[in-house]
Amino acid sequence: MTITETKEEGCLVLAVEGRVDTNTSPELQDQILKGFQKCDTIRMDFTDLAYISSAGLRALLLGHKTAASKNGSFIIAHVNEDVMEIFEDTGFSEILNIEE
Repeated sequence: MTITETKEEGCLVLAVEGRVDTNTSPELQDQILKGFQKCDTIRMDFTDLAYISSAGLRALLLGHKTAASKNGSFIIAHVNEDVMEIFEDTGFSEILNIEE
């Protein structure tokens, strides 16, 4: 997994490439929490995300809850069909703010 951080129109963009699983989810969680120390809005770019496990979903849930506690935004963008199916099967599509 690779995470690339950029600033874009007042928000922090974290582009995630590869697979988020038990081994890589702590790094994702860490990047999300550090991101909220810099900015109240984080956009996750999943254009190149191939897979996300339940451990990765927990990291996203933490981002969602952190944004809510800061009156910020946590946006998931550019989700491919395979990852969207995981979100739908787990109910995360109803929880997370997912954009096309």
